[in-house]
Amino acid sequence: MTNNLESFVSCVQELEPTVRACYSDNIKLTEEEHVMVILVDCCFILEFLLKSYHGWRRRDLLLLENQVPFFVLEKLYNLALDSPPLLTLAFRYIVPYSIILPDSIISGDVLRLLSNDSGIAHFIDLSRKFLLTSSGFSGCLREAEFPHIYSATELSEAGVKFKVKKNSQCMLDLELSGHNFRVPSIRVTAFTEAILRNLIAFEQCHCMKESYLADYIVALDFLINTEKDVDLLIKKGIIENWLGDSNAVAEMFNGLGLRVINPDFNVQYIRIFKELNAFCGHPCNKKVATLRRDYCNTPWKTVASIAGIFLLVLTVIQTVFSILQVVH
Repeated sequence: MTNNLESFVSCVQELEPTVRACYSDNIKLTEEEHVMVILVDCCFILEFLLKSYHGWRRRDLLLLENQVPFFVLEKLYNLALDSPPLLTLAFRYIVPYSIILPDSIISGDVLRLLSNDSGIAHFIDLSRKFLLTSSGFSGCLREAEFPHIYSATELSEAGVKFKVKKNSQCMLDLELSGHNFRVPSIRVTAFTEAILRNLIAFEQCHCMKESYLADYIVALDFLINTEKDVDLLIKKGIIENWLGDSNAVAEMFNGLGLRVINPDFNVQYIRIFKELNAFCGHPCNKKVATLRRDYCNTPWKTVASIAGIFLLVLTVIQTVFSILQVVH
C-alpha cells in the first residue's frame, strides 16, 4: 500500500500500451498525455466509489463511452488500499443501482465467482456478468427459432396469473409454473433506458452468441404493447414506475426491443413462451378470454353481465314452474 504519486504514475506508464490497445479508435494523445488522462479518470472514479456519491454520476459510469479498463482501476486501487476489494465497492455503488432494486441481496457465491474472473473489461461488462452469474444463464443453450407471445393483457384475460418473483437476485429469472407467471420486479426511472441501452449495445457488439439481456428485453417487448399492459404489470408489482406515465414505459421497452438483433434465443425463455402460447391457445382458455374481453372488460360490463345471467336464470326457473303448473 502506498500514497506516493510517483508510484501511481509509474503504474499507469507501465499499463499505458495495454490500455491503448483496449480502444478501437486511434488515440492521438502522446504517451505522456494519455498517462495523465488515464490517471485523472481513474482517480476520479476511485474517489467516487470511496465517497459513495449519488445521482447522475452513477449513471454516467455505466455509459459505454465512459468506460475505463477495470484492470487499471484495480491496480491503482490496490496500490492505495488493502480493503475492501474494488469489486465489493463496484457492487455496492454501481451494479445494484443499474440492474436490481436496492433491497435485493447479492449472494456471496456470486461475489466469489466474479472475484476469480480475471477477464472483467469494465463496469458495463461487470454488470452484465453479474446478471448472468446470478441468473445461471451463462452457457445456456440457444435456438435459432423462437415464438412470439401474447401481450400481458391478453395473457391475463386468458387466465395467466402474473406474480412478482420474490427474493430473486436477477431480473432475468422469468418462471412459469402452471398458469402462474412469476417475473422479478424492475424499477423504471429516468435513467433506466440509458443504462439498459448501453448494456444491450455492449452485449450486441461483443457477446452476440450470449445475448441474454437482449432476450429479456425482447420478452418484455412482447409482453408490453400498450399502457394497459404496463398498468397491469404495475398493479401486480412487477414494474415500479418512477416515470409516472405508463405510456412512456411502454414506449421505452418497445424502443429498446426495436434495437435488438436476435439470431437465436435462450431455450429457457423459449420453453416459457411455448407453454404460454399453448395455455392461451387451449379452446377453453380462448373462450374464457373472449368472455372476459367482450363482457367483463370494465366493472360496469361485469355487473351488467352478471345481472343478465341472473335474469336469464330467473326466466328459466319461471318458465319451468309455468310448464309444471300447466302439466298439473
